[in-house]
Amino acid sequence: MAGGGDGRQGGTSSSSSHELSGQLEGILADREAPWARRASKAAMIELRLLAPIAAPAVVVYVLNNVLSISTQIFSGHLGNLELAASSLGNNGIQVFAYGLMLGMGSAVETLCGQAYGAHRYEMLGIYLQRSTILLVAVGVPLSVIYAFSEPILVFLGESPEIAKAAAVFVYGLIPQVFAYAANFPIQKFLQAQSIVSPSAYISAATLAVHLVLGWLVVYRFGMGLLGASLVLSLSWWIIVAAQFLYIVTSERCRRTWTGLSCRAFSGLPEFLKLSTASAVMLCLETWYFQVLVLIAGLLDNPQLALDSLTVCMTLAGWVFMISIGFNAAASVRVGNELGAGHPRAAAFSVVVVTALSFVITLAMAVVFLVFRDYLSYIFTEGETVARAVSDLCPLLAATLILNGIQPVLSGVAVGWQKLVAYINVGCYYFVGIPLGILLGFKFHLGAKGIWTGMLGGTCMQTLILFWITFRTDWDKEVEEARKRLNQWEDNKQPLLLVPSD
Repeated sequence: MAGGGDGRQGGTSSSSSHELSGQLEGILADREAPWARRASKAAMIELRLLAPIAAPAVVVYVLNNVLSISTQIFSGHLGNLELAASSLGNNGIQVFAYGLMLGMGSAVETLCGQAYGAHRYEMLGIYLQRSTILLVAVGVPLSVIYAFSEPILVFLGESPEIAKAAAVFVYGLIPQVFAYAANFPIQKFLQAQSIVSPSAYISAATLAVHLVLGWLVVYRFGMGLLGASLVLSLSWWIIVAAQFLYIVTSERCRRTWTGLSCRAFSGLPEFLKLSTASAVMLCLETWYFQVLVLIAGLLDNPQLALDSLTVCMTLAGWVFMISIGFNAAASVRVGNELGAGHPRAAAFSVVVVTALSFVITLAMAVVFLVFRDYLSYIFTEGETVARAVSDLCPLLAATLILNGIQPVLSGVAVGWQKLVAYINVGCYYFVGIPLGILLGFKFHLGAKGIWTGMLGGTCMQTLILFWITFRTDWDKEVEEARKRLNQWEDNKQPLLLVPSD
């Protein structure tokens, strides 16, 4: 743990959070008070604890997603082929790495949240370094996949013309893979301490730089698809550098970042096991709709199918970032409460976060339905694409609502990652995709049929997750959190220390 100079701001903030957490558990444990009074008081406290995490986290994920959206808009206004190519590259290849890296980084969120709740602050920096080491190692084979994206896409049956253009876009995203490897652990490290606003400011500033550079590189310098993706990679590295600079210089991280340590290399197999379990859950969600894009490329009119799905999937991905933000908040809140030994507060936090995410995504679904005839013009011109997008909007709305619930429930899967992974595989890949292929090709419903079938799998999976969460023994989860912290904590000193003054 860091020395005497903890930083008054960070100490005061953490003390206040721990005090509110204790009050929340006490209110929920008071069986003599009426249920409605307990629920209202508990909700007010939970919102006070949740808002400083969830609001900036949602902003961070939404702004970071706008980086990709704006890149696709720049590409789309070069032509319909470029829009289809950037969609295939972004949603067909890049999402593969995004889901894997974000999913593996989610393990850091759970563990850091538990360590912070248990006042074992020095372990947060160790978890951050362990995760970064693992993700950088994973980035190497991912880069190879990126390099061979054109033959891979052609092998999967995509149009050679679109595959060739998509590969050019993907080549510029290779540096982004390693930016992901550093960014997601850093974000989770900060979020576990309820330090989220700095990331939001950094993302906002980076987005402004990205928009200017993107316009210059794509249109003024004429670098096309490759230029668009290279600017996107550069923007992610700006975010990483700025966040790390904040960590090593901020008073709020003095107790949790004690410098580089050789302890980061210990316990890697166990850490990899937990990270992989977390990654499987989120990857199966993100890759599921990635498969929708790949299958759509096999339809009779692949360019129209890809263009219309690009618009819908990009918007769905943007709103999905809201749920991912709540996923992050849920992981932090539940991890903090489990680490502090508060089972009732952990369970109540799940209810509040899920309800908030559902209400927000429901509102967004209504907005998209109202403006369904105009959404496509944000990305490209043409009435044909506009009609196709309008036709898919009811499915888009249903997807938004389900995705407002499922990621949050996955974010609190502290002790049952493997079970959820099996459920996801069964619902998505043995129900949703086969049903989608059947409706899309056998019954000639096209993209609408593929999407309808896959929604069936998502609906089944969400209902099962509801049941599992309802049946969770939170007292047992508290004990598991304690065991995990005791297993991975040791007394070795860091290799390099940050001065305490």
